[in-house]
Amino acid sequence: MSIALSVRLPESLAKELNNVASMTERPKSFLVQKALESYLHDQADLQIGLDRLRDTSDPVISIEEMRKEIGL
Repeated sequence: MSIALSVRLPESLAKELNNVASMTERPKSFLVQKALESYLHDQADLQIGLDRLRDTSDPVISIEEMRKEIGL
């Protein structure tokens, strides 16, 4: 099931989206969906990293220690 969403874009971004859609022969909606999926995935990864960084029970090791552990 799809849900329609209306978004306002700056003219320059809309032109760039149109150009990419023309070059790739993909609908603008497809490109926006893929961009949003990528952004949300990156945000989730960032949040995991920040949560781990703030977790005082999660040990922090140096790059040298990490290299030793993986045999480099």
